[in-house]
Amino acid sequence: MWLSRQMRPAAEEASAELGVTSISGASAGVVAKGELRALPVYGPGGYLWQPTAGQTVLVIKGGTGAQECCVAGAKQAAAPAGMQPGEVYLYAGNGSIYLKNDGTVVLQGTVSVEGTLLVNGQEYQPSTCQTEGTT
Repeated sequence: MWLSRQMRPAAEEASAELGVTSISGASAGVVAKGELRALPVYGPGGYLWQPTAGQTVLVIKGGTGAQECCVAGAKQAAAPAGMQPGEVYLYAGNGSIYLKNDGTVVLQGTVSVEGTLLVNGQEYQPSTCQTEGTT
């Protein structure tokens, strides 16, 4: 019996685990079972994100012996009230973009447009009329 316990194969290390960022930015530091530093941050194509310090993130381990690690995502915040499957909510600080299934786009925060703004397929032309009461 003692011998059978000694010959058991070693438990495999998890290929992913949660950790808390200790160093924020594109090259993150994460405290999980120990501290990992200079981890690359990955996200979906066309989406750029950098974790903030203290954020819970997912660390994926790969390579031979799981020596290569990266940060692949963060714990999601609570969804907005009434959010439906298929909808998308992007947020950072006090700003957000909410894409709803019915085609509605809800923007929160300051909106800065760089480039051409089209309204109903036509380039936006600001009014040149004077407002009442001004001379």
